[in-house]
Amino acid sequence: MSEVLLERPDARVAVIRLNRPEARNALNMATRQALAERFAELGEDEVTRRIILTGGDKIFAAGADLRDMVERTPVEMFVRRSERLWKPIADCPKPVIAAVNGYALGGGCELAMHCDIIVAGEGASFGQPEVRVGIMPGAGGTQRLVRAIGKFRAMKILMTGEPVSARDALAMGLVSEVVADAEVFERALVIAQTIAKMPPLAVMQIKEAVLAGEDSSLEAGLMLERKAFQLLFATADQKEGMRAFLEKRKPEFEGR
Repeated sequence: MSEVLLERPDARVAVIRLNRPEARNALNMATRQALAERFAELGEDEVTRRIILTGGDKIFAAGADLRDMVERTPVEMFVRRSERLWKPIADCPKPVIAAVNGYALGGGCELAMHCDIIVAGEGASFGQPEVRVGIMPGAGGTQRLVRAIGKFRAMKILMTGEPVSARDALAMGLVSEVVADAEVFERALVIAQTIAKMPPLAVMQIKEAVLAGEDSSLEAGLMLERKAFQLLFATADQKEGMRAFLEKRKPEFEGR
């Protein structure tokens, strides 16, 4: 049985589904490898415009698989080079929407934070409980969480290991929106299909500018934004979008 499933609700939207229900979707090496492969493939796929990442209607991912880590040495952890398996997710040029039900803890929370939009169910919870088992986050938890919600809230979550509810996560800015548990995937799909109707090159440039500018000075970020804005005037979609607006009709974007 594959640890990660690929589904196609329509031609332009791909769904990546974690599939280890017996282990609460814990992220062992096989699962991480499968995720990396899926994201690498879809990032290069010309048909796919948007990606939804989910763990199902009960749980997103309950963290790393401790059974695979408990007796490891520092050298063994180093030579695994697991950071390579996160890179295809972080570098994916397509918008990625996390549909989160249930627990998104440890590596699961880090996985959600690799996404661009997070839709959470009312019963979802987020956290970095690594400190409770004698370690700390190792896949971006200390860095992405601070950037998402600020130092003081992040420090409390990281140092206590206590989870936060979906509503608290929304108030902090950790998730995009909260809906009823039964509506999470459908809401993520609606967002994905809405974005899929947008000009793909413009959407990709937005993502690139936001992520590249996040760690830059305001001046450098504005320069990146300006150059990307100007570049889009070389696309057929820019001409189509503006002409359609002036002609009061729906645009037909082709990604060129």
